[in-house]
Amino acid sequence: MIQTGIKGRREQTVTPEMSAARIGSGLVEVFATPMMVALIEQTCLESVLPHLEEGQGTVGTLVNVSHTAATPVGRRVWCESELVIVDRRRLVFSVKAYDECGLIGEGSHERFVIDTAQFMEKINSKS
Repeated sequence: MIQTGIKGRREQTVTPEMSAARIGSGLVEVFATPMMVALIEQTCLESVLPHLEEGQGTVGTLVNVSHTAATPVGRRVWCESELVIVDRRRLVFSVKAYDECGLIGEGSHERFVIDTAQFMEKINSKS
């Protein structure tokens, strides 16, 4: 059973492919907000994976974050997460993102625990 207090951390180096200019979310060569969101989702997912039952996964359903400081290409960024709410299948995380100069973003992220096979069956029936 998943319980509050689970913490996660994921680190990466900002590459040109992660820049706002490259992915189309801006015009400058800095860490793109969508890439920060992806880092947040990966951090939260990886933190709870060891606590899931066989055949389970999680899907992101809500992201509410501010991106408050720019990070140039080549710098390290990381996310720290903490699971703060467990409401049946709903998981809510407090998240903070940093670079080598300090805080670059923070907020919350929500994920739902799913049965992966059932989820994919439902999705595949859409085609």
